[in-house]
This record gives sequence, structure tokens and C-alpha cells, in this order.
Amino acid sequence: MLQTTSLPRPDADIPHAGGVSNDEFRAALARLAAGVVLVTAHDPEDGPRGEDVGMTATAFMSVSLDPPLVMVSVRNESRMDDILERQPLWGVSVLSQSQRHIAGRFAMKGRVSDRLLFEDIPYERGAETGAPLVGGALSVLQCRTEQRVTAGDHTLVIGRVLTAANPSAEGGPLLYFRGKYGKLD
Repeated sequence: MLQTTSLPRPDADIPHAGGVSNDEFRAALARLAAGVVLVTAHDPEDGPRGEDVGMTATAFMSVSLDPPLVMVSVRNESRMDDILERQPLWGVSVLSQSQRHIAGRFAMKGRVSDRLLFEDIPYERGAETGAPLVGGALSVLQCRTEQRVTAGDHTLVIGRVLTAANPSAEGGPLLYFRGKYGKLD
């Protein structure tokens, strides 16, 4: 696995180029609609049987067709960042508009354990990764980390897609726009 870290920038002590504030930046990008996915992994080091971990993400995208690569952005030093640093296998479930409750549940900050969050959600364990893949998702991917790139307060995790499937054709995608979950009209 190739590790990539960014070099210190000469302007590292300037918070934002051009004087853009955090609020201005957030407000501008809140107008960019994004699909919502659940990124999951099985942490074999947590307890006797390990623990399943999940994170709602909107910063997820296709990177390459040949080889098939995707990217997700995770907050530095978050639980998911820690796990994906040592566990290269993970899954992605592209959520449908009827799965808003799943997105909200896994977007909660400060939780200690994800064990209860998976309790009443139908899922299958990916044969390639061991990661939970949500039942009823529009599509599911199983990935292996190829590269990690530090980018500000986040890490971009680039994964090779090992398997891809479209288990559900029901409904449209769950979207995130202006700080709220929504659907296509």
C-alpha cells in the first residue's frame, strides 16, 4: 500500500487563501448536491469477534475506471480514519432516499461504539472485505485501500473496487443539499 503525505506548505500559517472564512466556505459548498453513502469496515481488533464500524459520507467519488478506484474523505483522527489506517478492506453502500434514517444514525458525532447502530439495519457481510453492506442500498462496493493522502484536516482514502453490485432498483438516491437530506424531484 502506497502511503502519501503532504509536505508543509509555505503558507501553512494562513488559515484560508484569499481570506475565505469557514462559514463562507461551508455556505458555498452547501449548495453542491452530493450523494450519500455509508462507508463500513469490520474492525477485527475490537473485542473477541471484532466490531462493525460505519460512517455517513457525502465526500465520495469515482476516481478511475482502469483500474476501478473510488475515494472517500475521512476526518483525521476519527474512528473511521484510525480503522482504515490499519484495516485496508472496507465497503460502501449507496443509500436510497428511503434510507435517510441510516444516514442520520451514522452521522452522529462522539459515539463510542457502533455496535447498536447496526442492530436493526438489514445488511450482508461482504465476502471479500467482511464489511457490512446495507440491504436495500442502490449499489454496494467492496474496496481495498490503495493510497491515503493527507489533505488538511481530512485524509483521502483511495480504494480499488473489488466487487460492485446493484442490489436494489427501488427509489432514487439520497442526496445532501444545504445541510439537509433530500431526494430528486
